[in-house]
Amino acid sequence: MSTGAAVDLADPDLYAHGDPDAVWAELRESDPVHRTTRADGSSFWSVTRYADALAVYRDTALFTSERGMVLGVSADPAAGRMLVVTDPPRHTALRAVLAGAFTPRVLRELEGRVRELVGDLLVRAVAEGEVEFVDAVAARLPVAVVCELLGLPAADHDWMYHLTSTAFGGGDPGLDAGAVSAADRADAYGEIFDYYARLARERRSRPGDDLVSVLVHGEVHGSPLDVEEVLLNCTNLIIGGNETTRHAASGGVLALSANPDQWRALRERPDLLPPAVEEVLRWTTPGMHVLRTATANTAIAGTPVAAGDRVVVWNAAANRDPRAFPEPERFLVDRTPNRHIALGHGPHFCLGANLARMELRALFGDLVRRVDRVEVTGPVHRVPSPVLRGLRSLPVALRPAGVAA
Repeated sequence: MSTGAAVDLADPDLYAHGDPDAVWAELRESDPVHRTTRADGSSFWSVTRYADALAVYRDTALFTSERGMVLGVSADPAAGRMLVVTDPPRHTALRAVLAGAFTPRVLRELEGRVRELVGDLLVRAVAEGEVEFVDAVAARLPVAVVCELLGLPAADHDWMYHLTSTAFGGGDPGLDAGAVSAADRADAYGEIFDYYARLARERRSRPGDDLVSVLVHGEVHGSPLDVEEVLLNCTNLIIGGNETTRHAASGGVLALSANPDQWRALRERPDLLPPAVEEVLRWTTPGMHVLRTATANTAIAGTPVAAGDRVVVWNAAANRDPRAFPEPERFLVDRTPNRHIALGHGPHFCLGANLARMELRALFGDLVRRVDRVEVTGPVHRVPSPVLRGLRSLPVALRPAGVAA
């Protein structure tokens, strides 16, 4: 039996202490549609090749997201009500409502504020010299941006940061269980819901130019969203908006510090910033997988899959497929083309993709201007999760540009 076939791909220990990249590489070559049967008797198929991943993403009729979208969730009570666990045609109509908060005009108006937020965070971090980059910068930026998008007052941003950190713990309910109790998580989650419920009531009578207003005044197939649908989709955007940027930002800094030639190239050629951001997204792939359920008997790359079977698309594995990405194990800021699936694909392509890219361009653009080099100063702790690919902590020294070592 091969190493890859013997590993439980849903086991957090693989991501805490193992080498998932090596396992995925073996499966891509020897068993690209691989069946895992867990100790509890549950099973799922793993798709690790890029072309097969695209095929699953595209066919929302054959591969539904409404029976859970990540491992560990067998039935999602938000199915059909929250965007990520809704299939067309309702998904299409709900997405059209939410898209009203991500128009080019809205993003242009937000860009200046994003640059201000990045500048404030980096000024403080560079002044300190040595910081824990996740807490000091990477985790705070997306919370502040999402707060701006949702229309929260600036005075509430820090409070919301601590509340979301407690409630979501990096987006995986199994993380940091010893550090934050289940009761604390539930209390924080309840506070978030209560806050957005109050905000939704205010926006119904006094609408603004923000996402909550878009939701409370939007309609799907002629019917307004109810309060629960508004809150579920606010929460969805908080989690998605926070986790993608947070883990791409910290993982990108780690990759650049480990590849000083790429750091120098980005400093010397600002025109490389857009492809560098795409490479950061491919390299980090924060959303490690998505789950789908087959609605009929089918086959993936010749492997029979039965109706009701769970199918896991490993985005992180597909983004290292040498059939789609030459020299995939190299981090290259000038990589082009770079059609990664770090932000999904097809109908479920990330609604906030352009916002995430804007944040990352602002962050890395400002970072390479202000900082001559980044040095990792202590142990790097990764998120031990099959759901999220990211860093819990990244201690670094930021050496300012123009300052001698």
